[in-house]
Amino acid sequence: MLYHYVAVDQSGKSAEADFEAGTQNDVLRYLSEKGLRPISVKSVRQHGLWVPQFWGGITTSDKVFLTKYLALMLRVGTDLLSAVDILTADFDKPSVKNFLLEVHESLGRGQPFYQAFAKHPESFSPTFIGLVKAAETSGNLEKTFSDLSDSLEREAELRSRVRSAVVYPIVVLCMSLAIITFLVTLALPKLAVAFSSGGVNPPLFSRIVFDVGLFVGNNIILLYAILFGTIALFVLGVRKTETGKRLWSRTLTHLPVVRRIYTDLAVQHMASTMSALMRAGLPIMETITTAAETVNHREFQYALLRVANEGLAKGLTIGEAFRREAVFPKSVVNLVAISEKAGHLEEVLGTLSKFYEANIDSNIKALVSLLEPMLLLSMGIIVAVIALSIIVPIYQLTSSF
Repeated sequence: MLYHYVAVDQSGKSAEADFEAGTQNDVLRYLSEKGLRPISVKSVRQHGLWVPQFWGGITTSDKVFLTKYLALMLRVGTDLLSAVDILTADFDKPSVKNFLLEVHESLGRGQPFYQAFAKHPESFSPTFIGLVKAAETSGNLEKTFSDLSDSLEREAELRSRVRSAVVYPIVVLCMSLAIITFLVTLALPKLAVAFSSGGVNPPLFSRIVFDVGLFVGNNIILLYAILFGTIALFVLGVRKTETGKRLWSRTLTHLPVVRRIYTDLAVQHMASTMSALMRAGLPIMETITTAAETVNHREFQYALLRVANEGLAKGLTIGEAFRREAVFPKSVVNLVAISEKAGHLEEVLGTLSKFYEANIDSNIKALVSLLEPMLLLSMGIIVAVIALSIIVPIYQLTSSF
C-alpha cells in the first residue's frame, strides 16, 4: 500500500514523500530509523483505489480509551505531549493514530490542545470540544478527561440499551418479510396454477389474495428496490436537510410512547451537557449554546437558542428564560428556576440527567412490550389470510370428490 508522509528531522527541516509499505507501522518504523519525527501519515490513491485517512472513524470506544488514559497519565505527572506520544505508540488503528499524530504536531506548534479536536467535528461533539477548551484554560485537564470518560461510557451504555431494546422487533419484522416473500414467490404461484389446471374456481376472497400474491411475486425485485430506495432517500433527507430534520422531529413528537422517549432523551442530553459544561467553568451563555448544538430534538435546539439569545442576553435569569419556552417539561423548568436561586443548578442538572436516564430505560421497555405483540399479531393476520385463501379452495376440491 502507498502512504504519503510528512515529517521533520532533528533540525526542524520538513520532509515529505510517498512510501510503499505493508502497514502504517512500517512507515513509522522507517521514519524512526531515518531519524525523522512523523507529523502525518496518510493512505493515498493507488491503482484507482483510495483508502481514506480516517477509515473506520473514531468510535465511542476509542474516545473512552483516549480520555481514560490521558486522565490517568496526567494524574501520575506525565506531560501532555509525552502522554500523546505514548498513546500514539499504543494504537494500531489508522484513524486514531493519524489523529494523535495531528495532536502531536498541533501541540508542537504551540496551538491550543482543543483545536486538534475541533478539526474533526464528525468525531468530537461541540460538548467534548468545549469541555477540553474550558479545562485547558483552567488547567484542569486531568479531571475533565476523567469526567469525559465516565460520560462517554454512560452514553455508550444508554445507546446500547436502546439498540438492544429494538433488536427483537427488527428481527420479527425481518422474519415477517422473509415469510411473506417465500409465500408470494414460491407457494402462491404454484397453488394458483394447480387450482386453475384442476378446474377449481376459488372463491372471490381467494382469487383476490392469489392475484395480489402473483403481482407481488412477479415484481418482488422492483417492489423491494422501491421500498429500500424510499427508506434510503428518507434517511438521507432526515440526516442531510434541515427540512427533513424538522419534519422527522415533529413526527416523533406526535407519536404515542415514542414522543415520551424522544423528549426524555432530549432532556437527559441537555441536562447532562449543561451540567458538564458548567462544572468545567464555561460561561452560561456558551454552555446553553453548546447544549443546543448537541441536542437532537429540533424544538429543544431552537428553544435553547432563544433562551440564550432572547432571554439571558436581555437580562433575564435562567429560570425566567426557561419559563418562556413551552417545549420544556414544567417539572424541569421549575427545578431549573429553584436550583438557580439556591445556587445549585449544576448539581440539580446532573441529578436530573440520571433521573431521566433511568426513565428512558423504563419507557423503552414499555415501547418494546407494546411493539412485540403488535408485530406478532400483524404477522399472524397476514399468514392467516394467505392460509385461508389456500385452505378454502382445497376444501372445495376435496369435497367435490
